[in-house]
Amino acid sequence: MTTLSTALAPQEIVERVLGAGHGGADLAGRVVVVSETSEAAVRWANSTMTTNGLGTSRRTTVISLLRVDGGTAAGVVSSAVSITDPAQLADLVAASEQAAREAGPADDAAELPAEIVDDPAWSDAAAATSIGVFGNLATGLAEVLGGDLRQYGFASHSLTTVWLGTSTGVRRRWVQPTGSVELNVKTPDLERSAWTATGSQDFTDVDVVALAADAARRLEWGDRKVTLPPGRYETLLPPSAVADLMIYLFWSMEGRAAQEGHSALSGPDGVRVGERLTDLPLTLTSDPAARGLEYEPFVVATSSGGGTSVFDNGAPTRAVDWVRDGVVNELVYSRAEAAEFGTAFTPAGDNLLLRGGPSGTASSIDEMVAGTERALLLTCLWYIRAVDPTTLLLTGLTRDGVYLVENGEVVAEVDHNFRFNHSPLDVLRGTTEVGATVPTIGREWKDWFTRSAMPPLRVPDFNMSSVSLGR
Repeated sequence: MTTLSTALAPQEIVERVLGAGHGGADLAGRVVVVSETSEAAVRWANSTMTTNGLGTSRRTTVISLLRVDGGTAAGVVSSAVSITDPAQLADLVAASEQAAREAGPADDAAELPAEIVDDPAWSDAAAATSIGVFGNLATGLAEVLGGDLRQYGFASHSLTTVWLGTSTGVRRRWVQPTGSVELNVKTPDLERSAWTATGSQDFTDVDVVALAADAARRLEWGDRKVTLPPGRYETLLPPSAVADLMIYLFWSMEGRAAQEGHSALSGPDGVRVGERLTDLPLTLTSDPAARGLEYEPFVVATSSGGGTSVFDNGAPTRAVDWVRDGVVNELVYSRAEAAEFGTAFTPAGDNLLLRGGPSGTASSIDEMVAGTERALLLTCLWYIRAVDPTTLLLTGLTRDGVYLVENGEVVAEVDHNFRFNHSPLDVLRGTTEVGATVPTIGREWKDWFTRSAMPPLRVPDFNMSSVSLGR
């Protein structure tokens, strides 16, 4: 049985692969990505700690670029097997070259970036997490689990170390922290529940007592029930719900799709860059340097598609305003697409921030409730799917609590969920109030996208298209 302790070091893997003599005169370039993830997790149910675990995994990806008839081909092969023998690397290289020959010329072909950055951490070992990362969380949980309500939840933390090397001399290393905690609080009879969650890099900023108190307050709101018909309601979208909608919008901002006329960002006269969505100063941003939400300052791509290209590995990422002051500002383009369409290279980001509330005076969700005559207050969204890609019309369900607000107070819980039909573009177009931007995590997309900061939004005509009887 092999372990990571007996495996070849990531830096050695990179250098051996880049020094391999395969490919011959047809070799146009090579990329190696080694990622090692250390992950810790804890779970509790029925107010009792149940499980905890700690694990480590590694993945090695070899990308070979070969000159073929008609252009340059890319072949990608990955292995999750612990590599202890250089012969295993030779097999990966050979397999990647065979994959390139079978793939044929790539539409996204470009010269590999050659910007040399002196990365002082290149020779460092992988970062490792431990169960100890949950120390602050455990202290708060001791208080929470001793209460009268039934507590269920899950917390996970990972540190993924990436080493990227290319045949053009790029050598970069990055450590990506990712963490989240979810709480589901139930009444003693298990008849009602409330959900809350947050993301975190290291759990020092997680106040689990406050999270549990917020969920408990929602359970109190459910002491009175009302039934409401479907329709268009003024709706207060909390940061979690806003995150899920904006993430889908972000995923839909592919430049090629817009240029070719089959996306909601396509218009009769071309792409909708420059189109005003709202007079509010709403700005939707990805920023690799955003405090607490940082991601790689360089491109790491193990596949091509949707504005992402393996030929861009090692290129610098940058802050991008997808929407700036209410106007569609940029779309995602690989370097090859940017050259084709005459636009700027715009790599996709791995975080998302929406801002637009009055500087320093933006309201919290509670303050927005206090200023509300009548509206629905949501908890979160789930099962989100596209209905019409040309308008970005989405459908999905509310979950874990829809509440009726009247005269500045939450007066009841709606005794059912709703199916909604609404476009995130129309959310931006229709928003009338923007609260304070806070770190959050979307319920639907939390397994794929965890780094976000969103404000609550007031939308006057959110379309609750039908009643759903599910929880």
